[in-house]
Amino acid sequence: MRVTILTDNIAGVCEGEHGFSCLIDADKKILFDVGPSDIFLRNAEVLKVSLEDIDCVVLSHGHWDHTNGLEYISDKPLVCHPACFNNKYRKGDNSSNGAPFSKEEAEKRFRVTFSKEPLALSNSMIFLGEVPRLNDYEAKKTDFYKDNGDEDFILDDSALAVKLPVGLIIITGCSHSGICNIIEYAKEVCCRDDIYAVIGGFHLRQLDDVTYKTIRYLKKQNIPRLYSSH
Repeated sequence: MRVTILTDNIAGVCEGEHGFSCLIDADKKILFDVGPSDIFLRNAEVLKVSLEDIDCVVLSHGHWDHTNGLEYISDKPLVCHPACFNNKYRKGDNSSNGAPFSKEEAEKRFRVTFSKEPLALSNSMIFLGEVPRLNDYEAKKTDFYKDNGDEDFILDDSALAVKLPVGLIIITGCSHSGICNIIEYAKEVCCRDDIYAVIGGFHLRQLDDVTYKTIRYLKKQNIPRLYSSH
């Protein structure tokens, strides 16, 4: 298995911008998130990585910095939560924070599979669907709201689990549902608790109670590889 980061906030030889996208090459080739622009395509060229033969595009959730790159591709299988293309707004300035087009437009441009339930993408890879939020410290506050004015806790936030002999690899986008909740759900869905690596956004933005509890949780899990990014 190989994971190639195509878009992240910080980059070296590649261009960086606020967002996330990566290519997962295992028993299938999955493009996980597409960042906020066409930089994922330009970086793929720099890295000499082909995206022509991807089997599927998977979206972690419906925020612009993970979905706007959809404007630069089309006619691919696409997997995401049913609420991924719902309108989303920031509380701070009431600006739109959602995907570049509607659910109906997404269905015209892509071969879309919506799933709240875990969905097997291959023999080794599973889209986790809607992640239960069971602990008492994650996903308790939100900076976003919906069309009707209700708070938006980004229930569409999901992740991928990859089952390998070395252990489970969990790949996240932002972890709005909570990185600890995601790990626990991945263990439940995959019926194993040998986590080898966690890669992606952890949504830990300050040294607060949530961050300290997350650190304690991760230490107890004794995960060999943690790669926090966006």
